[in-house]
Amino acid sequence: MTKIRALVWGENVHERTNEVVAGIYPDGMHACIAEALNASDRISAGTATLQEDEHGLTVERLAETDVLLWWGHCAHGEVSDEIVERVATAVHGGMGLIALHSAHFSKIFKRLMGTPCNLKWREAGERERLWVTAPRHPIVRGLPDHFELASEEMYGEPFGIPEPLETVLIGWFQGGEVFRSGVTYRRGVGNVFYFQPGHETYPTYHDENVRQVLRNAVEWAHNPAARIADPDAAPNVPVEEAPEKIEARGPRLHGEGEAGYR
Repeated sequence: MTKIRALVWGENVHERTNEVVAGIYPDGMHACIAEALNASDRISAGTATLQEDEHGLTVERLAETDVLLWWGHCAHGEVSDEIVERVATAVHGGMGLIALHSAHFSKIFKRLMGTPCNLKWREAGERERLWVTAPRHPIVRGLPDHFELASEEMYGEPFGIPEPLETVLIGWFQGGEVFRSGVTYRRGVGNVFYFQPGHETYPTYHDENVRQVLRNAVEWAHNPAARIADPDAAPNVPVEEAPEKIEARGPRLHGEGEAGYR
């Protein structure tokens, strides 16, 4: 069986500068997420970070990636615009993208959404209850109808995103706010999922339900078809059939003969 090739991209800043974060994720959040994905026999996950050459997202690396997971927070502005466009092109061509937590404000997510992607937030270690709103969706396969995280950063509506293709999870917070915590999109032929939990000072990515969502999401986001090499280029293909051939057919009513005009 050919495994889905996932790549977990991490900013890798908090882990090196904050003792609390380093204590929870001694090898980095990206490594913890990759570990969760590699627990599946259908996924092979590697990692890349902001500090690597080309942020670890070379043309060759992206060509070998079926699904890219992105975690960022305090260094969105340090991501090269050239790399953002490279990733966007890969998504348009069929690579899946999973944006995690503060990646709602990343350059790549905002580029693909075309909106500010702003929201309300409060960091107070509040309990979050995540409700499954689409119980038959593959992203929530194997989950109960809801699960709880003892501590999470509150993200609240309004959330400045386009209307999602699907809303599969809604989060409720101890302060009373609600949030669209799991939403899907399609950009070009690439599948995109945004998943809200994952603040760096809480052990969210050690939670088994969260890890199950991540594994499910990778499988959902995977497009097995061959990548479109240049999805942003106009086809500029001439029409082969001459106008006289079209006229020779004569008019047809819709539903007549070959189901109308062809």
